[in-house]
Amino acid sequence: MEGMNALKPRYEQMYLMLREKIQIGDYTVGDRIPSEKELMEEFSVSRITSKKALDMLVQDGYIMRQPGRGSFVIEHAIQEQGEALPAQDQAAQAVASVRTQQIVLGLIMEDFSDSYGKEMLSEMERTAQALGVYLMLRISFSQPDVEEKAIQMLRQYGVDGLIIYPTRGQNFSPEILKLVIDKFPHVLVDRYLKWTDTTAISSDNVEAARMGVQHLFNYGHRHIGLLASRVTDNVAIEERIEGFVQAHAEGGILLDRSSWLTDMNWTSNDNSSSHLIDKYVKIIQQMLREHPRITALFAMEYELALIAKEAVEKMGLQLPQQISIICFDSPQSTSALYPFTHLEQNEKEIGRLAVNNVLELIQGATLPSKISLQVKLVQGKSTGPAPQ
Repeated sequence: MEGMNALKPRYEQMYLMLREKIQIGDYTVGDRIPSEKELMEEFSVSRITSKKALDMLVQDGYIMRQPGRGSFVIEHAIQEQGEALPAQDQAAQAVASVRTQQIVLGLIMEDFSDSYGKEMLSEMERTAQALGVYLMLRISFSQPDVEEKAIQMLRQYGVDGLIIYPTRGQNFSPEILKLVIDKFPHVLVDRYLKWTDTTAISSDNVEAARMGVQHLFNYGHRHIGLLASRVTDNVAIEERIEGFVQAHAEGGILLDRSSWLTDMNWTSNDNSSSHLIDKYVKIIQQMLREHPRITALFAMEYELALIAKEAVEKMGLQLPQQISIICFDSPQSTSALYPFTHLEQNEKEIGRLAVNNVLELIQGATLPSKISLQVKLVQGKSTGPAPQ
């Protein structure tokens, strides 16, 4: 480390050397600089020392660190007057610098959990990394205004395309409609925008629900209660109910809509979720008392299956000897609280296709407006023969 001021700490000497190389153009915008380990070996210092040198470069706006990929030179984020640029401008510059090396995609998720979304998100990141694509993630937490701001922000940052898992609601966000009008490359996940060319990737919800009902029919169930969130808020739920109806029609079995609960607005991050659970437990119990012929419940979402299980157990009913429950989705971990019979969506394929398709749209390809994937019925402990 000749030429360095020996009076300065080693990390500061390394920082000054790397900064000088950036300033004179040895490292230009988008270039990867040596990693902590490489610096440690080159200068015979500890990893803590090399990390501190890189941290100083990040703090002063010379580099951007990407976990799993390395550190890259960005446009220097300090104005000539010495004032730091606003955080939003620094982020925009960071995106711009990464774009010299790779495509940047924005990803907006409504939320995710062990029962649905976690595997899909992981696969999106795996696919993006394999293709050298950088993902910027924002979570809307089921709030439309947060989703709108996230779309605006990511577009301002200069991302090349967007993957959006939309929030629930009767209407799509105006910002999503703007994407359609502007022909900005984007893909929707789980929900689709009717009457547009927007590419949407989801499960075949109609066929999945038919499969679930047929499973119950095969066990001899003929009186099935239906549990769902508000239909107008979710195209996927609307399709699942359509499949539920179709299966009954095909089986020649009369539907009793009075045994449907379709206004169970479950939001996992709602501060009043405990109150809602108690409320819906009582509503389900009331429905079962009013319709004693019901021998099975079909929950259109996993969280509703958990509530249904609590309701029937508090009534002293045994699963599945006295009543069966089937649902969409379930945690894939073997440590899940209860192994429901459920319809498993192909989250990994949805995630992989979402990344690949938005990249194709960026390149000018024309894709189908709706891509539907098959689901798989997984037998658990919650369904069995209808009681005689």
